Amino acid sequence: MKILIINSGSSSIKYQLMVMPTNEVICSGMIDRIGLETSNITFKTAIGSREEMLPIPNHKVGLQKVANMLLDAEKGVIKSTSEIAAVGHRVVHGGSDFSDTVKIDEKVKAKIKQLFELAPLHNPANLEGINVAEEIFSSAVQIAVFDTAFHQTMPEVAYKYAIPNYLLTENKVRVYGFHGTSHKYVSEKAIDFLEHNSKIITIHLGNGCSMAAVKNGKCIDTTMGFSPSNGLIMGTRSGDIDQSVVFYMIKNLGYTADEVNAVLLKQSGMLGLTGYSDLRDIEAEAEKGNKECQLALQMNAYRIKKFIGAYAAVLNGLDAIVFTAGIGENSSYMRKLVCTDMEYFGIEIDEEKNQIRSKAIREINKANSKTKVLVVPTDEEYEIANQVYQLIQN
Repeated sequence: MKILIINSGSSSIKYQLMVMPTNEVICSGMIDRIGLETSNITFKTAIGSREEMLPIPNHKVGLQKVANMLLDAEKGVIKSTSEIAAVGHRVVHGGSDFSDTVKIDEKVKAKIKQLFELAPLHNPANLEGINVAEEIFSSAVQIAVFDTAFHQTMPEVAYKYAIPNYLLTENKVRVYGFHGTSHKYVSEKAIDFLEHNSKIITIHLGNGCSMAAVKNGKCIDTTMGFSPSNGLIMGTRSGDIDQSVVFYMIKNLGYTADEVNAVLLKQSGMLGLTGYSDLRDIEAEAEKGNKECQLALQMNAYRIKKFIGAYAAVLNGLDAIVFTAGIGENSSYMRKLVCTDMEYFGIEIDEEKNQIRSKAIREINKANSKTKVLVVPTDEEYEIANQVYQLIQN
């Protein structure tokens, strides 16, 4: 069974065509820096790969480009869209309506659209991916896998806000958590690697960033909340901020509510601090001596450290921390910043191991480090494919 996975992030699209249940990857690729003039497209198969750089203004254009590559007469991997049995879509926010993987129909799409305001950088892109895929792969079953599902095991003490109870019971205002497919995948891989159920903190660092406290394979707390906007400092999102700042901007500075929302989601985070949203650019500038970029990286690591301390307390111990996603897997500098001066938590990083680049799970801690420091490449696409296949079989 051929299953196409579409993972639309806030500024990227990852895609993978797999044969299930053998887990054979026919092709994979990514479009990153969507919205910039320097968008990068990769397309990889068993016999080769190609890469292009061209402007990709939005997710719709990107997804149409992916379809064209799959069907390309010379280098494509399918002759007809009818070869694809199912398309699995990563959907960021499922609200209180979805805690499991579901087949997509008009009611499901309407629910996803209702949640636009809670995930404005993601759910619109996710729905766009669904709509484009329905047009291009019209004979395939469209299935949604929700980022919020893994975090449904959080106890009430963690997911409930200290606001009037009716806002939870009547309006479903609570912590939902995001990046669930990634946190689920890497925590399971870490448990297998450690060979025992463990107290783990997973650290997903990309354009969007989040952490999760995972005890014996179940999430008990996470940094993102009602929407994927709080917690860590991100590419364009501020992360945690005193809510009084919002009211100050509206009442004293003349911003509208929509303008404040745009500032906090699209103009803040690393972009607001440095003028750059991509960490690769920020690290390059920091190496040149850019003080703003150096400070932004330190702020980013400082926020992560605070949550490591909080989650070690919540877990009542710590066996491992896990770095994953684009930044977590590839930025040795960011990992070093996070792990420096963390001996109290048993975290001691090995400089040489930290510099090694690999697609394999690896330890980067010193031999005598009480807490393991792991780099676990995430594979959200595999996790989505597996859930899609299981739903179709059942």
